[in-house]
This record gives sequence, structure tokens and C-alpha cells, in this order.
Amino acid sequence: MRTLPKVSVITTTYNDADNLETIMEQVARQDYKNLEYIIVDGGSTDRTPELIRRMEERMPGRVSWISEPDHGIYDALNKGIRMATGDIIGCCFDTYADRTVISRMVDIMELEGTDGVHGDLCYMNGEKVVRKWHQGQGTIRTGWLPGHPTMYLRREVYETYGLYKTDYHISADYEFMVRILYRKQVTLSYIPEILIYMSYGGTSNQNLGAYVESLREGHRALKENGVPFAWFTDVCRTLRVLLQFVKK
Repeated sequence: MRTLPKVSVITTTYNDADNLETIMEQVARQDYKNLEYIIVDGGSTDRTPELIRRMEERMPGRVSWISEPDHGIYDALNKGIRMATGDIIGCCFDTYADRTVISRMVDIMELEGTDGVHGDLCYMNGEKVVRKWHQGQGTIRTGWLPGHPTMYLRREVYETYGLYKTDYHISADYEFMVRILYRKQVTLSYIPEILIYMSYGGTSNQNLGAYVESLREGHRALKENGVPFAWFTDVCRTLRVLLQFVKK
């Protein structure tokens, strides 16, 4: 019998116990057995620690966590990556499409021998579908981008290319993906199905100011990573997002 790669799933949280309880249930229900769950708490004062201790009892020997102040979500994610002992690392902030998502991710990565995997993403506002992210495969240059919550990577990717840059306040995930994917250094398998249902209203969607800041940081990420004619990629990326609202 083959040895299953160990998968580390990271959740970051801060004083959001109700949402954390839902997310932890999602992870616990996954049918993949060789799974490590890492929770990075920013020093919550609600019932978060109590919930995490319950999860330790439910997943004995498979939960690691810390509770201390951090400098935002990307700093917290970096802490989680450093804590991870798995061969494959991903995050969970929302809802898996079903309990086999991680198993299917590992299967296709092992079959195709790739550095990571991604799939489709559906943004939800309550029960209403806001937009569907069917990205397929493509190039950073033409505005293509994997849905970050669906992207799981082998740990060697982080060891080779580094972690999230915390001087980006909104778009460090975009900068990271440009860094590893622009020149196709990192190979990704693609699962053409919705893998994650995500609540609409992330940091870059909170208000007009945040959206403008995300565009500014995105342009900076392209320039810093040597993408020529960054304005062209900016336009292509924006058009792709607009089409997601139409093709629901």
C-alpha cells in the first residue's frame, strides 16, 4: 500500500469563533486520513481557544495551534506554513464542496507529478451565487490566476520561492502567485469543478478604497516580478473578473 502524502491545512482566525467552528467542521469531515490541521489564532478573547481544544480531542495528534498577536492575515499564514510538517500545504477559510476535495487534490497531483493543484471557486452571499471562478489553465500575462483558496502546493514551493510578503496589505496572495507562476516555474494540476464555496466580501471587496488599494498592489506585484506591460495584465485580469459575474 502506498504511503499517502501528509497534507497540512491552515486556518487563521481572530475573535471569530462562530465562523471558526464552521470551518473546523469542514476540515474534520474531509475523508483524507493523513491530514494535519494548523490553527493560527491572533490572540482571541472569545471562545476560540475552547473550540480549538475540542478539535484537538476530535482529531487527536493531528491539531497544532498557537494563539498570539500577529501583523495580519499574511503574517498569520506565514506562521502556519512554518509550523506545517506536511508534504502538501493549503488553507481553509470557507466551505469545501464535499468531503473528498483534499483526496481528489492529492490524487491528481500524484498522478500528474505537479507542484500543486487548483480548481474552481464559487463566491456566495448567503444562499445566493455572486460569481463563479472557472479559470482553467492559462498565463499570468493574460490575466489568468488560480483561485487562491483552492490552491494547494508542495512544501518545496515555499522552501524555494519564499512566503507571503507582509508589506503587501491586501494582495500578498496575488504577489505570491505571480512570483511562482509567471515564468511557469511551478506546475499546477487543474480540477474543473467547484472545490470551494467562499463567502463574498474579502478584504479587497470591502469598500472602494480597499478595491483601489488591491489594484495598486496588484500592479506593483507585476512590476516587481518583471511582467512587461503590466497595465495590459491589469486590464485582462479586470475583464476576467467582470466575466465571472456574467457567467454564473
